[in-house]
Amino acid sequence: DVQLQASGGGLVQAGASLRLACATSGFFFDDYVIGWFRQAPGKEREGVSAISVGDGNTYYADSVKGRFTISSDNAKRTVYLQMTVLKPEDTAIYFCAAGQYNRAYLTYEWPYWGRGTLVTVSS
Repeated sequence: DVQLQASGGGLVQAGASLRLACATSGFFFDDYVIGWFRQAPGKEREGVSAISVGDGNTYYADSVKGRFTISSDNAKRTVYLQMTVLKPEDTAIYFCAAGQYNRAYLTYEWPYWGRGTLVTVSS
């Protein structure tokens, strides 16, 4: 079975750091992109960052560039999101997902999702 398990969330003050981890199993890790998404109360889910496991290419949303760093430990099949200089607007449930690029539709598809981990940043 495919499994993704996000962990590392918590309650921190503004300016602090947290590291999220996404442990995976059940699929060929190197063939996928692992993405981090977040959903704040009353808001739509948004993509935060992603890493192509096979070649290491990364993506960051403008709102987190320079503050968040995504990395992958392929031996552990785990992707990390190091979050620094956290802001209250980073408060959300963070999810990780495994996806692939669909060349026919020119879009990424995310068939596998894990349960989220809550990040709360107080001001």
